[in-house]
Amino acid sequence: MHIQDYQKAILQNKIDHQFNTTNIEKEFLALYGEVAEAFDAYRKMESVGEELADVAIYLFGIAELLQIDLEREIQTKMKINASRRYVANGNGYATRVDDAENDEEKR
Repeated sequence: MHIQDYQKAILQNKIDHQFNTTNIEKEFLALYGEVAEAFDAYRKMESVGEELADVAIYLFGIAELLQIDLEREIQTKMKINASRRYVANGNGYATRVDDAENDEEKR
Protein backbone atom coordinates (compact mmCIF):
# COMPACT_ATOMS: atom_id res chain seq x y z
CA MET A 1 0.00 0.00 0.00
CA HIS A 2 1.06 3.55 -0.68
CA ILE A 3 0.58 6.38 1.78
CA GLN A 4 -2.29 7.72 -0.31
CA ASP A 5 -4.07 4.35 0.06
CA TYR A 6 -3.67 4.58 3.84
CA GLN A 7 -4.96 8.14 3.79
CA LYS A 8 -8.13 7.07 2.00
CA ALA A 9 -8.64 4.03 4.27
CA ILE A 10 -8.17 6.14 7.40
CA LEU A 11 -10.71 8.71 6.22
CA GLN A 12 -13.18 5.95 5.37
CA ASN A 13 -12.74 4.48 8.86
CA LYS A 14 -13.48 7.92 10.34
CA ILE A 15 -16.63 8.15 8.24
CA ASP A 16 -17.71 4.58 9.05
CA HIS A 17 -17.35 5.19 12.80
CA GLN A 18 -18.76 8.73 12.71
CA PHE A 19 -15.54 10.31 13.91
CA ASN A 20 -14.75 13.96 13.25
CA THR A 21 -14.18 14.78 9.59
CA THR A 22 -14.92 18.50 9.58
CA ASN A 23 -12.99 20.20 12.39
CA ILE A 24 -9.35 20.28 11.28
CA GLU A 25 -8.27 22.16 14.42
CA LYS A 26 -9.64 19.31 16.55
CA GLU A 27 -7.67 16.81 14.46
CA PHE A 28 -4.44 18.76 14.98
CA LEU A 29 -5.07 18.82 18.73
CA ALA A 30 -5.72 15.07 18.71
CA LEU A 31 -2.48 14.57 16.76
CA TYR A 32 -0.63 16.59 19.39
CA GLY A 33 -2.16 14.36 22.07
CA GLU A 34 -1.04 11.22 20.24
CA VAL A 35 2.52 12.56 19.99
CA ALA A 36 2.45 13.16 23.75
CA GLU A 37 1.20 9.60 24.31
CA ALA A 38 3.99 8.25 22.09
CA PHE A 39 6.58 10.19 24.10
CA ASP A 40 5.11 8.90 27.35
CA ALA A 41 5.17 5.31 26.01
CA TYR A 42 8.80 5.81 24.97
CA ARG A 43 9.74 6.99 28.46
CA LYS A 44 7.99 3.97 29.99
CA MET A 45 9.37 1.66 27.28
CA GLU A 46 5.96 0.24 26.45
CA SER A 47 3.86 0.12 23.26
CA VAL A 48 5.87 2.82 21.47
CA GLY A 49 5.12 1.27 18.09
CA GLU A 50 1.38 1.30 18.71
CA GLU A 51 1.49 4.94 19.79
CA LEU A 52 3.58 5.92 16.77
CA ALA A 53 1.00 4.17 14.59
CA ASP A 54 -1.67 6.37 16.18
CA VAL A 55 0.43 9.44 15.33
CA ALA A 56 0.71 8.32 11.71
CA ILE A 57 -3.01 7.55 11.52
CA TYR A 58 -3.95 11.04 12.70
CA LEU A 59 -1.36 12.63 10.41
CA PHE A 60 -2.51 10.67 7.36
CA GLY A 61 -6.12 11.44 8.22
CA ILE A 62 -5.44 15.16 8.40
CA ALA A 63 -3.62 15.01 5.07
CA GLU A 64 -6.59 13.28 3.47
CA LEU A 65 -9.08 15.74 4.97
CA LEU A 66 -6.99 18.56 3.51
CA GLN A 67 -6.62 16.70 0.18
CA ILE A 68 -2.83 16.63 0.44
CA ASP A 69 -0.85 13.87 -1.25
CA LEU A 70 1.40 13.26 1.74
CA GLU A 71 3.60 10.75 -0.09
CA ARG A 72 4.42 13.32 -2.79
CA GLU A 73 5.01 16.01 -0.16
CA ILE A 74 7.36 13.74 1.78
CA GLN A 75 9.33 12.88 -1.36
CA THR A 76 9.62 16.56 -2.28
CA LYS A 77 10.69 17.57 1.23
CA MET A 78 13.26 14.77 1.46
CA LYS A 79 14.87 16.04 -1.77
CA ILE A 80 15.00 19.56 -0.33
CA ASN A 81 16.46 18.29 2.95
CA ALA A 82 19.09 16.21 1.14
CA SER A 83 20.44 19.34 -0.58
CA ARG A 84 20.63 21.42 2.60
CA ARG A 85 23.86 21.88 4.51
CA TYR A 86 24.07 21.55 8.29
CA VAL A 87 26.73 22.08 10.91
CA ALA A 88 26.75 20.29 14.27
CA ASN A 89 26.60 22.65 17.23
CA GLY A 90 27.56 20.21 19.98
CA ASN A 91 24.22 19.84 21.74
CA GLY A 92 22.77 17.04 19.65
CA TYR A 93 21.19 19.39 17.13
CA ALA A 94 22.50 20.83 13.91
CA THR A 95 22.01 24.29 12.48
CA ARG A 96 21.22 24.69 8.83
CA VAL A 97 24.08 26.57 7.23
CA ASP A 98 21.73 28.25 4.76
CA ASP A 99 19.79 29.75 7.70
CA ALA A 100 22.97 30.98 9.39
CA GLU A 101 24.12 32.62 6.15
CA ASN A 102 20.69 34.23 5.65
CA ASP A 103 20.78 35.56 9.22
CA GLU A 104 24.20 37.13 8.59
CA GLU A 105 22.95 38.75 5.37
CA LYS A 106 19.99 40.31 7.21
CA ARG A 107 22.26 42.06 9.73
